[in-house]
Amino acid sequence: MLDANLKSQLKSYLERVTQPIEIVASLDDGAKSQEMLALLKDIVSLSNQITLLDNGTDARKPSFSLNRPGSDISLRFAGIPMGHEFTSLVLALLQVGGHPSKASAEVIEQVRSLKGEFNFETYFSLSCQNCPDVVQALNLMAVLNPNIRHVAIDGALFQAEVDERKVMAVPSIYLNGVNFGQGRMGLEEILAKLDTGAVEKQAQKLSAKEAFDVLVVGGGPAGAAAAIYAARKGIRTGVVAERFGGQVLDTMAIENFISVQETEGPKLAAALEEHVKQYDVDIMNLQRASALVPAKDAGGLHEVRFESGASLKAKSVILATGARWREMGVPGEQEYKAKGVCFCPHCDGPLFKGKRVAVIGGGNSGVEAAIDLAGIVSHVTLLEFDSQLRADAVLQRKLFSLPNVKVITSALTSEVKGDGQKVTGLVYKDRQSGEFNNVELEGIFVQIGLLPNTDWLKGTVELSPRGEIIVDARGETSLPGVFAAGDVTTVPYKQIVIAVGEGAKASLSAFDHLIRTSAPD
Repeated sequence: MLDANLKSQLKSYLERVTQPIEIVASLDDGAKSQEMLALLKDIVSLSNQITLLDNGTDARKPSFSLNRPGSDISLRFAGIPMGHEFTSLVLALLQVGGHPSKASAEVIEQVRSLKGEFNFETYFSLSCQNCPDVVQALNLMAVLNPNIRHVAIDGALFQAEVDERKVMAVPSIYLNGVNFGQGRMGLEEILAKLDTGAVEKQAQKLSAKEAFDVLVVGGGPAGAAAAIYAARKGIRTGVVAERFGGQVLDTMAIENFISVQETEGPKLAAALEEHVKQYDVDIMNLQRASALVPAKDAGGLHEVRFESGASLKAKSVILATGARWREMGVPGEQEYKAKGVCFCPHCDGPLFKGKRVAVIGGGNSGVEAAIDLAGIVSHVTLLEFDSQLRADAVLQRKLFSLPNVKVITSALTSEVKGDGQKVTGLVYKDRQSGEFNNVELEGIFVQIGLLPNTDWLKGTVELSPRGEIIVDARGETSLPGVFAAGDVTTVPYKQIVIAVGEGAKASLSAFDHLIRTSAPD
């Protein structure tokens, strides 16, 4: 099952196991059960701390649980955790085997203190780069607290279950049989949903912090670079973000970040965060900005307020809140989000195996999505507003070579149709004839670009007609002491490598501002 190289790497990791692990497999006569059994036998062969039993009676087959004899741990994989989930399997083995987590002591204690019964089920796909965060967080919680149980379920392998529960986006999380949430969530975010009192306590803790010299709002590539450059100057630096990594977390393949030939978004985001942590930077996650209150005078403090109720002050601020997926803004879109309307073909594509889908958008992202989906679904209809596709020629040639793809140009998507529970089709207007047409399908993947995250800044800093923060060559905004960088600004070409450079530049400009405003008369 595992090749020699992967076995060698896994063996070195399993040397960190200090306590015995018991794997109990629930299998049937199917090919996937045999594949799982081969994987588990490979794992057992790499450590004398691990034993395997194949007499499990769980209803989901194939599946296996990881147990520590003498401990009450309920952690199960329903499906074969390869692809993006192989790391989840390795971490689960280490944690069940006694290797300590990297989570902070405060967070670990918060998990252990949770009271009640928490039965979590997470539906994932092996191609989903957002799913491992959820799976790994809930696995760790199951290891730390006997009141918490977790099953990670490969939706593609348990299609009947997915259909019954109408799961149309991953990761999809259920708690005690009720939908708990969808999309990427880290350990701290899950805890915040379970322990609402912790949110208020955290807000009070943040508000009590001393003023920063530089406060970076946003944790994407621009924000990370700004934080590093500020910290290297020896000034008090803070980074506050809704999620560290930003839009990069939703990016699959990255092949144009100079010096890194190939990587994936979550890996790059993790590397950025680790780099920031090498410096004396106060990182504050799970905080969505709600207002910017500018300083009243040149030497005063700017204030940033957050939806949690927290408030932070700083001598200078760097806005690096990035962008989010642009929505169609048509009837039915909001109603059927995660019920057929999706934004990540890599994550949710496997849930539409053998079904009909549409891709909205004929740029590179849209055409790449259509190409990827064509290998999974029965048919793809690509709709482009313009009279021609805007994607690179090489992508268009590949697209038009696929037999199960139909391209419709001059098409204005006007409505998402559904039966109250899931998408059943869409309506588009032919911009040349003016006619409205119906397309029957089960999924819609929206790929029409990005919107800057600046709603909270309207009326405070000068914005372009597209909502981007207007900056000059130094990253300065219309407010003295407030700078901006990355996809949220008017700087053209929204690329990771450009955002990193702009973040560094904004930070250097902020430092220069601090020197000039703090100089004695």
